[in-house]
Amino acid sequence: MSADLTNKAAKIKLLLMDVDGVLTDGRLYNVPGPDGKMAETKGFDSQDGIALQWCARLGIAAGLISGRVSPATVERATQCKFKYIYQGHTEKIPILEEILADAKIARDEVAYIGDDFTDVVVMRRVGLAIATANARPEVKPIAHYVTAAPGGSGAVRETIELILKAQGKWDEILRHYEVSQ
Repeated sequence: MSADLTNKAAKIKLLLMDVDGVLTDGRLYNVPGPDGKMAETKGFDSQDGIALQWCARLGIAAGLISGRVSPATVERATQCKFKYIYQGHTEKIPILEEILADAKIARDEVAYIGDDFTDVVVMRRVGLAIATANARPEVKPIAHYVTAAPGGSGAVRETIELILKAQGKWDEILRHYEVSQ
């Protein structure tokens, strides 16, 4: 990891992200509900989930800004202890401003993970911009870091590990689980 990337990651107090293509692989599943009406659901990565819980435990808040509205997203965000849950917003700058005002932190203390054009405006306004491996080719050059893992398959976990290592908190996670180095 470069010194510049480490310095950016060391400052992070809030991790924001898109949902489809970041927390998920971007696929949307329509399944019949008990009433026969179609309901949308999504698949989430379990390793992303535990890493998000580490963030909450170690004082790094998490949040999402998504253009789609989905009960599955709310459930996952609740399980993973997200502080900020914004759905139905493709115009993300006003939401970013609202979150920054509430969190009372500077832009350089925020990381954002995105994969598509609607994420670029936020990525340009935060301290650490992350693109997933499956991000649109036009999005990747804007990022400070591009994950090796695609969205829905460990991109969030990879980002969190990067941040925790930069902040000197990774060894605490390893000790907690009795993982030798």
